[in-house]
Order: sequence, then structure tokens, then C-alpha cells
Amino acid sequence: MAVNTAADEYRLATFYFESKAYTDAARMLEGVLAEEPANLSVRLLLARSYYHSAQLHRAEAELRRILDIDPVEDYARLMLGRTLERQSRHEEARPHLRLAAAMTGEDW
Repeated sequence: MAVNTAADEYRLATFYFESKAYTDAARMLEGVLAEEPANLSVRLLLARSYYHSAQLHRAEAELRRILDIDPVEDYARLMLGRTLERQSRHEEARPHLRLAAAMTGEDW
């Protein structure tokens, strides 16, 4: 019986995410993250999976962890702003969205 590596599980989680099975993707990514807690790509995909499966408090917490590690991660900044907006926390969202726009040159 073959043992799945973290890389195998990440690939499968990516497949689930792309198939819009966001809860399944999140479940797999939680396991990958336990093995690779410093991997920001895993954290970001996990946050996106939480966001798309309406686990907004979990998405927010994960995005804040990413930004604690890498404050200039523009996509995490954008996602945090959108996550806060979905929770009707527009005033809190605004600075994150403005900063993401300034970092990327895009108008969010």
C-alpha cells in the first residue's frame, strides 16, 4: 500500500479546489499544513478553500497568519479584505483592499 506524501495530498487538494469541492480541499490541506506549517502556498490555498466554503472566520484567521509572516503578500491582503466584506465588516475591509490595490496597481 502506497503512503501519500504531503506533495501528493497537496496535488489532490488542488484537484478538489479546482473541482469546487472546497470543504474536501480544506480538509486535505489541514493535514498538509500540519506537516508543512511554514508553507505559505498551502496556507493560502487553505484560506481560499475556507473562503469559498463560507468558513469565513477560519479564512480570516488563516489570512491573518499569512500576513503576520509576509505582510506584503498582496493576494492574502485582497482575500482578507473580501473575507471581511462578506462578514459585513466593510470598515475593517477597506484598508486591506486599498493596500492590495496599491501593491498591485489594480483597482479592487
